[in-house]
Amino acid sequence: MELTVGVLSYSLAAAAYAVLAIRLHGSLTGDRRNLALVLSCVGSVAWAAFCAYSLPFLPRWPLETVRNLLWFIFVLSVLGGSLDTRTQHLARRLGGAVILVCGLLMAAQLAVVLQRSLASSAVLGLLAGPAGNVVQSVIGLVLLEQLFRNTHTEQRWGVKFLCLGLAGIYVTDFYMYSEALLFQGIDRSTYEVRGFVAASMAALIGISWSRNPQWELTVSLSRRMMLQSATLLAAGLYLLLMAAAGYYIRFFGGDWGGVLQAFFLFAAVVSLLAALFSGTIRAYAKVFVSKHFFSYRYDYREEWLRFTRALSEGEPGVHLRERSIRAIAELVESPGGSLWLRDERNQFVPAARWNMPEVVDCEPADSSLCRFLEDRQWVVDIEEYAQIPGHYAELQVLPNWLMALNRPRLIIPLILHERMIGFVVLAQFRSHLSLNWEVNDLLKTAARQAAGFLAQLEAAQALLVSRQFESFNRMSAFVVHDLKNVVAQLSLMLKNAAKHKHNPEFQNDMLETVGHAIDKMNRLLMQLRKGAQSIDKPELTELADIVRKVVADKSGVAPQPVVLGCHAGLIVHADNERLQRVVGHLVQNAVEATPPTGEVNVQLDHVGDCARIEVRDTGKGMSPQFIRERLFKPFETTKSMGMGIGTYESREYIRQLGGSIDVHSEEGKGTTFVVTLPLAQVTTLTA
Repeated sequence: MELTVGVLSYSLAAAAYAVLAIRLHGSLTGDRRNLALVLSCVGSVAWAAFCAYSLPFLPRWPLETVRNLLWFIFVLSVLGGSLDTRTQHLARRLGGAVILVCGLLMAAQLAVVLQRSLASSAVLGLLAGPAGNVVQSVIGLVLLEQLFRNTHTEQRWGVKFLCLGLAGIYVTDFYMYSEALLFQGIDRSTYEVRGFVAASMAALIGISWSRNPQWELTVSLSRRMMLQSATLLAAGLYLLLMAAAGYYIRFFGGDWGGVLQAFFLFAAVVSLLAALFSGTIRAYAKVFVSKHFFSYRYDYREEWLRFTRALSEGEPGVHLRERSIRAIAELVESPGGSLWLRDERNQFVPAARWNMPEVVDCEPADSSLCRFLEDRQWVVDIEEYAQIPGHYAELQVLPNWLMALNRPRLIIPLILHERMIGFVVLAQFRSHLSLNWEVNDLLKTAARQAAGFLAQLEAAQALLVSRQFESFNRMSAFVVHDLKNVVAQLSLMLKNAAKHKHNPEFQNDMLETVGHAIDKMNRLLMQLRKGAQSIDKPELTELADIVRKVVADKSGVAPQPVVLGCHAGLIVHADNERLQRVVGHLVQNAVEATPPTGEVNVQLDHVGDCARIEVRDTGKGMSPQFIRERLFKPFETTKSMGMGIGTYESREYIRQLGGSIDVHSEEGKGTTFVVTLPLAQVTTLTA
């Protein structure tokens, strides 16, 4: 026989796999994976030897299918032997499907070989020849993708060269047979170089074996990857079948064959795209994969991550109710749902909907449905209730508003702390789904999780309303406090009016006091109109003027406050009226806490870049516990007519200006308040 490139390449491939098989023979210690590897190498030796001494004609294809099948079995044994016991049956079922496909292709190939003629059945010849080998190449690449992707990252070094070597073989086969489909013949150059590719790939497989002789891997199969691989394989098979059908149409279509083939292939591609983007077909595919390849329907880790992500995505609280419906509905491939929540009147009202008609009917908490959902905490299957109502003996009747929804199927209670806060009604599923214990338990668990999120949303909204009321009440308390001071001033003026009403100085003072009262009332009205918005007008304020004005306003009280020292030129950046109110409050408290025979002294000086206002009295004093726990706490007071917010408001405003209020007190001896404010301007003038 003449030594050609093809003979040389396939002879080299046969020798390479023979050497690998001999090297592996010593590792056969009952390990089925190494046994499968040895058989795969022996099959490759037979295939390469046959290809080396025969031309590329049809009878070699059954032997090539046997070679591919042996390698498929080896990859599946590695995949199955590395899985936990719960998912090993997936590899077995996948292996059964692969063996079935290869068996059918082999039968078609043998049938064509026995007929000795492709013309007797054009489609059978196409499937038995290049099309069948393209299918095998796709199966091999899908299996390798599953093995490599699902192997833990730190262990991929053990299968990297195995996957690379076999992938090189299948990619070469896919290219050669795809070209044969297009040009109705195998390219001789590609056919001859395939032997060199197979020989070099044998070296990579040997390297992978030397790294991991026992093929000990940790593989965790992903349902998502399984679904994607199954979809890819199904799409490839569909396109091959459509190509075969198009070839048949062209072969027997006569003059219209080309046109009919083009139209048929276009319709086939459009149909495939429509199927890939169909939610119903996707749902059926998920059910099929879960039912036939996994012992459990759900990948709980994946489902829980998706469910939690659906509830927590987006802005906090925005469309959370709709997201909750969608997250629960997607667990059973339901296209829509509606949500009812319990309100303050103890009835369940429609709160949100997703792809469902709007319903305005409320459901009383004491209705048969609500009592059943809360007491039994069951998922109600509406179809089952209609067929076997005895399973829901305590559920007397379903509400009429259910019929207004779009084919309702499930009613799921939202339970939180053994109390039902609402329920979700889901529409009919996209695909057939058996509601077994697994589905029911997952739905009830997911509903509890969603109930927690919804309860948190309700609590946040209630807290927001409460804070709004708190802000309004707080503002009202400040307003009432200021009104109390205005009333006190007017009451004092009215008390002295009978005695001094003919005194011109008193009359002027009275007019000035009324004018101040009107200004304060106008400011209060403005504050009420603007709510919590600040109406302060910060300006450069002379502290000496404020201290003198406050002390002068207290000239008629006992004990009379005395200014011991007042440095002029100490200027701060503050609202004059409000700062005066702070100092006046401290002086007024000192007067009220001191007996008429005591002393109240006010002093203004500066320390460094800060002004210092000191208000000292010889009153009853305060305990350290009172100062620590109650003095600056709002709405805490020891006065019979007090509001308990004056000291709190004073401290908050001083802090707003960047200053501080310090308190030194001793029971029975008196109290000293020290207000420290940063100066805007300092001079050395002394009054």
